[in-house]
Amino acid sequence: MEQSFKTDIINKEEKYRHFLSDWELLISGETNEVSVLANTCAALKEAFGFFWVGFYLVQNEELLLGPFQGSVACYRIRKGKGVCGTAWAEARTQVVPDVEQFPGHIACSSLSRSEIVVPIFKGEQVIAVLDIDSDQLATFDETDRIYLEKLATVLSQTIYSRK
Repeated sequence: MEQSFKTDIINKEEKYRHFLSDWELLISGETNEVSVLANTCAALKEAFGFFWVGFYLVQNEELLLGPFQGSVACYRIRKGKGVCGTAWAEARTQVVPDVEQFPGHIACSSLSRSEIVVPIFKGEQVIAVLDIDSDQLATFDETDRIYLEKLATVLSQTIYSRK
């Protein structure tokens, strides 16, 4: 199934709405965690041109690198460390306009300038995080937070409700 997530839509909110609709069709019926997360990364990177898109999965009291698109990344992140570990510890989305200003930022790539990390829940428990980096400052805003949290909710209902 060939599908393109590139669009000519200029408005960010409209682009996210269009993306989520197409993406939900892409993942419908697939229950394999790795497959769904891998295609989600590819679709997000293709649609939005993000510098780095990936998932970290909670395993053995740390975040372990999962499917991603982009340059080489950190393998493991402790709870409360860096942007990803903070999103996990606080169970809330972190929007960071300038990673250099985030206390304890973990620099997997020196090219990363801004970041958003969205927790994914199973019930009340964070079981993974979606991490997206930009090589530009202040890339992410409230629109990104709202729509990426919607994506995380769909993931939770699609692949994590059965585990």
